[in-house]
Amino acid sequence: MTRLIALVTDFGSQGIYTGQMHAVLLASNPDIAVVDLVNDLPAFQPQLGAYLLASMIPFLPQDVLYVCVVDPGVGSDRAALVLKADGRSLVGPDNGILAVVARRAGDCRWWRITWKPAKLSHSFHGRDLFAPVAAMLARDDPVPGEPIAAEQVIGTNWPGDLAKIVYVDHFGNLITGLRSESLSDRRVVRVNGRSIPFARTFSDVPPGSAFWYANGNGLVEIAVNQGRAEQMFNLRPGDAVEIPGQ
Repeated sequence: MTRLIALVTDFGSQGIYTGQMHAVLLASNPDIAVVDLVNDLPAFQPQLGAYLLASMIPFLPQDVLYVCVVDPGVGSDRAALVLKADGRSLVGPDNGILAVVARRAGDCRWWRITWKPAKLSHSFHGRDLFAPVAAMLARDDPVPGEPIAAEQVIGTNWPGDLAKIVYVDHFGNLITGLRSESLSDRRVVRVNGRSIPFARTFSDVPPGSAFWYANGNGLVEIAVNQGRAEQMFNLRPGDAVEIPGQ
């Protein structure tokens, strides 16, 4: 039985949505814990969230169950999915939010959810559909549905790395969809026509200096020591990053 459910959404850290997700999940099983892994993913952009999600999962316990809801197509005919990837379980819409996790997994299986609740709103499938399905999985209950091939899932043909800003953190650091292992530390990255050198960490450069480094999740991150990179470079999620020579 699952003991920890992680929410991955663009709902925001305040407001009425995240709390309702917690309530539905905890009402289904008071023995589980629900953690807000990230609730401020770039709104309406599942591709950006997919690369951030895939970078976090390897550092977290194997038995965490992920409820991933960045869902601009809510209420449409887009499918609802369960993904089993190297023993990990994820639930979310078929819009790519789960696809990068699957791409990097050695063993993955997709399941299209056919179950529907008695009451399903047109605009809040996180509460009405994905949270109840996650609760079923947490209890080891079967989820009504059917297996589907990876080729039928949106995003499974996306690139292994994404040369874009995927997230801006609390400090104004610019997290990219590029894995640091794909770059030599001698390379520079370019944004808005400006070259940014590599440094190992913040204390290796003077205050106010910009650099890129391999962040704690293994992604290329652009930062300014004791400053805000998003202000210095006027960048936001979705903006491009260049790797000269590639």
